[in-house]
Amino acid sequence: MREIKTEVITDVIEKLCIDANCHLPGDVKCAIRNCRACEDGNIAKGILDDIIENFEIADNENVPICQDTGMACVFLEIGQDVHIVGGDLTDAVNEGVRRGYTNGYLRKSVVADPVRRGNTGDNTPAMIYTEIVPGDKLKITVGPKGFGSENMSQIRMFKPSAGLQGIKDFIIEAVETAGPNPCPPIVVGVGIGGTFDKAALLAKKALMRPIDSENPDPFYADLEKEMLQKINELGIGPQGFGGMTTAIGLNIETLPTHIAGMPCAININCHVTRHKSEVI
Repeated sequence: MREIKTEVITDVIEKLCIDANCHLPGDVKCAIRNCRACEDGNIAKGILDDIIENFEIADNENVPICQDTGMACVFLEIGQDVHIVGGDLTDAVNEGVRRGYTNGYLRKSVVADPVRRGNTGDNTPAMIYTEIVPGDKLKITVGPKGFGSENMSQIRMFKPSAGLQGIKDFIIEAVETAGPNPCPPIVVGVGIGGTFDKAALLAKKALMRPIDSENPDPFYADLEKEMLQKINELGIGPQGFGGMTTAIGLNIETLPTHIAGMPCAININCHVTRHKSEVI
């Protein structure tokens, strides 16, 4: 049994909150640059040039890529041979977020109550997702999620009779409905299967996957390519001004489900698809 102290977890999360908000992952930067090279409209090219300049400034000056520094989504893959000591795990995570958003001068966007509102003042609590995995390590991923794109996400409880075409139509419908609101070019996370709640989690986890990767199942890998192409044929374009680049990536994650259902969730992210990981 390997012991990991909560103070170490807090320190790592503090750093990841700042790094994720200031430095876009390499796969996302590469996808944006590749799309810029393929665009043929002056407006679309200009917007992508601005986006590239923006993330380069954020890199060089260590400042946030976007004013919406998001709600902290923290994914913990906890090895079954790990024993966490020194305090409560949830408290440790929230303290890391508190320090990261304070010391990184990041905008605090969390309200204490969904209806009565009231800013918590430190961007806590984080949304924490835990998974027990083999081994004696702890992998932490922080994915700040802005709500301009989160608000455009959808879930639908299909009957199996809807078939693959039902899922395809739903993906296109969700992106068309979102239009310019999620600050395209977007990344689309798709979760299929499980239960109502698991499908939504799958869709969010899909956004944490590199967008230059493929689903290991060739069937879903082909579906990823097909749907990305169809989305870009919509012509919504960068910031909704038209063009060939409506999405820079689409990832699908799946789980087994019940014989009577086929849940499907679409979690949309703007081009600032931020996430940083560290293994302790």
